[in-house]
Amino acid sequence: MWLLAAWLTLAGNVPLWLSVHALGGSPAQRLASFAGLGLLAAGSIAALLSLTAWPRLFRPVASALALVSALNTHFMLSYGVVIDAGMLANVVHTDAREVRDLMSWTLLATVLLIAGGPLWWIWRRPVRWSGWLGQAGRNAAGVAASVALIGVVVLLAYQDLASLMRNHKSLRYMINPLNAVYAATRVAAREIPRPASALLPVGEDAAPGASHAPGSRPPLLLLVIGETARAKNFGLNGYARQTTPALARWEAGEGLLNFGAVESCGTSTQVSLPCMFSPLSRAQGGDSAPERENLLDVLQRAGFAVQWIDNQAGCKGVCDRVPSASTVGRRDPGLCDGDECFDEVMLGGLDERLAALDPARRARGVVLVMHQMGSHGPAYFRRTPAQHKRYLPECASSTLSDCSPAELVNAYDNTVAYTDRFLGGALEWLRERERSGANATGLLYVSDHGESLGENGLYLHGMPRALAPREQIHVPMVVWLSPALRARARVDLDCLRRRSRLPHSHDHLFHTVLGAMDVTTRAYDRSLDLLAPCAGSQAGRFAGSAVPEGAAHAEGTKSGSS
Repeated sequence: MWLLAAWLTLAGNVPLWLSVHALGGSPAQRLASFAGLGLLAAGSIAALLSLTAWPRLFRPVASALALVSALNTHFMLSYGVVIDAGMLANVVHTDAREVRDLMSWTLLATVLLIAGGPLWWIWRRPVRWSGWLGQAGRNAAGVAASVALIGVVVLLAYQDLASLMRNHKSLRYMINPLNAVYAATRVAAREIPRPASALLPVGEDAAPGASHAPGSRPPLLLLVIGETARAKNFGLNGYARQTTPALARWEAGEGLLNFGAVESCGTSTQVSLPCMFSPLSRAQGGDSAPERENLLDVLQRAGFAVQWIDNQAGCKGVCDRVPSASTVGRRDPGLCDGDECFDEVMLGGLDERLAALDPARRARGVVLVMHQMGSHGPAYFRRTPAQHKRYLPECASSTLSDCSPAELVNAYDNTVAYTDRFLGGALEWLRERERSGANATGLLYVSDHGESLGENGLYLHGMPRALAPREQIHVPMVVWLSPALRARARVDLDCLRRRSRLPHSHDHLFHTVLGAMDVTTRAYDRSLDLLAPCAGSQAGRFAGSAVPEGAAHAEGTKSGSS
């Protein structure tokens, strides 16, 4: 038992030891950190093994800890991630396509190297049995010895270890496999089925506003939820490459607005998606309140036709109560390979899709939500059709360390350029709907979270938000309102263009969509509506003048963005 605890502490914590070594300091300081953390980890693992040292329990538990240690080591070394409840929740809610992208020979080698020997030992070693009373005594003695070791370490090195953990918080999520045990406990507490309870209602008084007069063109809003797009690589935000040429043309001549300072609610789809559709801001708990109705419920209650179109791993509960469609299993030569589809597949047959919606609801207005595959990693090369790869050579591996930084950026930038192509096609369709007189149209695109591409040794996303780098939080967002929709909402485009430079966040999505669709409800907060300061009489406050210096800070404070 102690031998297994020592192996898991040493071999299963290579990322931790490398991180501690990288902190620098004198040899004596490094030795103290290694020894203190190592003994704490070994004592804690031994205590856990002692508690489970029963004949039918020990082998499965010990095997799981060995495998988890190996898997965690691979992902922490390969992608620089840490293991917390949020990361484990992402694993729980992943799908087969995402698992496929993460498979590699490096993963297999790491599992064999770290877990192979322990697994052989665990299943070859006879399990001692001294009767219930004797076994309980042996287990209690093991736990007592482990706790005594932990106590001695804490007494001798508390100040140094407390300072280390306080100044380098990411280390607490790297102690393997204790990080996974703690995260699993947190996730289980949230995921274990509870007695069924009604969702907290939102916007029970929702109704169409005054602009929905008889004979007026019904609004059609296309809400595109991007995946893993980071603002830093968006051409509209001043990136060295013009990865968004289509959007740049729409910005120059068609009134598209780029919001260049937007922060995401979380660093994973599992957190951000429910949060951005919640009436609550992140500060109010929008990132942890799934038992509440959301934006789509309010829109549907107001009488609009709502549909969710998914090219991803599901809507995380957001679309559970509205009509939805998925591209999974779709056959479309050139766009689908039977396992996955490129995002452009969602643009096919949109007129027919609208025609199939409830006529009475469609006459009031339509909100279509498209959930992209976007820039989902690590297999970025899978997200772009071969004929649309602009930047070569690109990384064609899911093991990102196999590629040069330039190849990795090329693969990622290709996904951004393809999203630009997809959004350009969506905008063309909306413009045709506008010109035909069918609808007053608009588009709002925003990504769910960003991505790390090797900066400071980090890859992918999902870091605890308090520790996450800006690359994982700063996301792109664009808004386009057709002339007819601007007229309905009485929005001053110049005013809105100036305000697009202010800081904003996912907190604004719920209220901006309600404002654009003109929904009256007590759930609406005008201060979080991006359009409201430039709509009607409010536009005069900013028309013809530059955004006042310091207004960006005031807007961020008012909106609850961080």
